[in-house]
Amino acid sequence: MLVSLPKEWIDANKLDKSAQVEIETTQNNLSIRIQQSKRPSKEIEISYPLPKGESIVPNITGAYLLGYDIIKIIGKSPISVTDRENVRGSMRRLVGMEIVDEDATNISVQFLLDETSVNPQKILKRMSSIALGMFSDVVLSLESGDKTNLETIANRDAEINRQYFLLVRLIRSTIMDTRLAGIFNLENIDILDYRIAANTLEIAGDTVVELSQLLMKSNLTKSEQKKIHNFAKDIEEIQIKSIDSFISNDRALAINAIALQRSNAKMISKIRSSLESKKQFPLAFFDLVYMFEKILQSWSDITDLVKPSYQ
Repeated sequence: MLVSLPKEWIDANKLDKSAQVEIETTQNNLSIRIQQSKRPSKEIEISYPLPKGESIVPNITGAYLLGYDIIKIIGKSPISVTDRENVRGSMRRLVGMEIVDEDATNISVQFLLDETSVNPQKILKRMSSIALGMFSDVVLSLESGDKTNLETIANRDAEINRQYFLLVRLIRSTIMDTRLAGIFNLENIDILDYRIAANTLEIAGDTVVELSQLLMKSNLTKSEQKKIHNFAKDIEEIQIKSIDSFISNDRALAINAIALQRSNAKMISKIRSSLESKKQFPLAFFDLVYMFEKILQSWSDITDLVKPSYQ
C-alpha cells in the first residue's frame, strides 16, 4: 500500500525518508501520526494572584483532570501562606502530583506517574474495594450493634475520591491519545462507560458515608437492626458481582447480579409495605432503608453498562 502524505505536514513534523510513522485503522477511519514512544508533556501556567472569586485549588484540580503534566503557578507577588498550604493539600488529593520547584512567587507541580503503568480496570477495582470495605463495616455494625468502626468511614472515602480523580484524568487522556486506548484495549464506548461507572462508584462511596452517619445517630431497636441486616448483608455480594461483570464484560455474571438485585429490592419493598400499614412507624428506619436502596441502585446502574452479546 502506498500513501502520499502532505508536504506541509512532513515539514512541520521534521520528517525525512527514514522516519517511521504510526498507522491506525478503524472501521471507517485511518489515522497517521508521527511515531512516539511517549506523548509530549502538557504544561499550563496559572497567573497569581487569581481573579476575584477564583481560588487556587479548583484551578489545580481542573488542570489535573484535563491531563496537564506540569502546572506552574506564576506570581506577580509573593504567594500567601494560606494558598501555599492549599496547594500542598491538593497534592495529597491528586494521585501522582508532586511539588518539584518552589520559591516566594512561583510553585511548579508535576504529574510523575507513567500513565501506561496504570489502567482504568485496576483503578475502578481499587475504588470498589475501598467502598466494599466501608459498606462491610456498616453491615457489621448492624449485626453487632457496635458503631466504633463507623467513625473511620468518612476518612476512607477520601481515598475513593483520590482514585476517582486519577481515573477521570486517565480517561480524558485516553480520549486525546489513541495510543493509550490501544494499550488499555478500550474503544470509545468503553471509555465513556468507565467514566459513568467511576462516577457511580464515587457517588456510592458518598452514600455509604451518609449512611454511616445516619446509623451513628439512630437509636434503632434490635428488631429493626435485624430487619435491615437481613437484606443489607446480600448487597455486598451484589456489588462484587456487578463490578466484576463490568470489568470483565461478563454478561452472564451481570445477569446473575441483576437477579440478586431484584430479589433484594423485593425484600426491601416487603419490609417497607409492612411498616407503612402501621399507624406509627420510625422515620429514622425509613431514612436508612432509603440509603440502602440508593446503594443498591448504584450497582444496578453499573450492571446496565455490561454489553449484551448479540449473535
